[in-house]
Amino acid sequence: MFAVPTWSQQRARQTQRQQQRQPQRQEQPQPQQSKRARGYTRAWVEVEQGDSVQNIAVLPVYVFRRPADLRKYQRMVIAVKKTYPIAKVARQRMAEMEEKLLTLPTRKAQKAYTKQVEQQIKEEYTPVLKKMTRSQGKVLLKLIARETEYSSYEIVREFRGGFTAGFWQGVAKIFGANLKTEYDREDEDRMLEQIVTLYEAGLL
Repeated sequence: MFAVPTWSQQRARQTQRQQQRQPQRQEQPQPQQSKRARGYTRAWVEVEQGDSVQNIAVLPVYVFRRPADLRKYQRMVIAVKKTYPIAKVARQRMAEMEEKLLTLPTRKAQKAYTKQVEQQIKEEYTPVLKKMTRSQGKVLLKLIARETEYSSYEIVREFRGGFTAGFWQGVAKIFGANLKTEYDREDEDRMLEQIVTLYEAGLL
C-alpha cells in the first residue's frame, strides 16, 4: 500500500512543480571593461519610475575609408603605448628639477645640477630612443609638450640655455623632427588626444 501524502507534502510538491514550469531568471553578468578600442567602456543600472534601465557608455568607433588611414591610426596607438610613459616621466623629472633648482644658491650650482640630470637622462633613455621610429619620436615630442605644457625646445632652453637648445633643434631637424613642436588637442592632435585618453583609461 502507498502512503497517502499529507496536505503539507502535497502543497510542497505543487509549489515545486510550479517553480519548475517557470523559466529560470538568470542574473545578467555585469559587463567587464573592454580593453579594445571598440565596444563599451562601462555599464551601470539606473532606476527610473520603478524600472531598472541599463546604461552603456560606448566608445567612438572610427571608420577609415582607406587602409592607409587605418594603418596610420594603428601606428599611432603603438607609438602612444611606447612613448606616453616616457612623457609622464619627463613631466615628473621637470617638476623635480624646478623644485631642486630653487634650493641651489648660485647659478654655477644650478648649471652643474642640470648638466648632471641631462647626463643621467641620456644614459637611461638613449638605448630606448634609438629603438624608436621617426614617427614614434615625433609622437614623443608631442606628448612631452602635452604633459609639461612646454615644447621640448623650450625645456632645453630653460634648463640648458639658448645655444644648447639651438644645437639640439638642428640635430632634431636632421631626423625630420622639430623640438618646437606644440600640442593642439582641439584640432591637429585631436585623434592623438583620444588615443591617450583611451590609454589612460586602460582601454588599449
